[in-house]
Amino acid sequence: MDFYKRVGIVCNCIPQGKVATYGQIALLCGKPKNSRQVGYALKMELAGEVPAYRVVNSKGILSGAFHFEMPDLQKMLLTEDGIEVTWTPEGWKVDLKKYQWQNSMAEAEELQAQFVSETI
Repeated sequence: MDFYKRVGIVCNCIPQGKVATYGQIALLCGKPKNSRQVGYALKMELAGEVPAYRVVNSKGILSGAFHFEMPDLQKMLLTEDGIEVTWTPEGWKVDLKKYQWQNSMAEAEELQAQFVSETI
């Protein structure tokens, strides 16, 4: 199974009211150094197919206009999900201690098993 398909599967697992980081998605896909490729996958390969608005950078900063049609679209969608978004000098930000998806080891193992079964 290719990396982009894995990204899509993992992003669809992010629960409503939670966010994940690009690095977290890359790690769960088995490629911990490919966080930039996760961003590319969300923008170019999976646009509209997954809840990409639930993915933020390692500091909790939103992507904004880089990945969405409108600068505040990601903020609006996260707010609708029940996630508090605050303004900082770096941009709109989510409190990762409060809202980051804390996937379990069982969830990670289940994803890995799914990736293997889809390649057989």
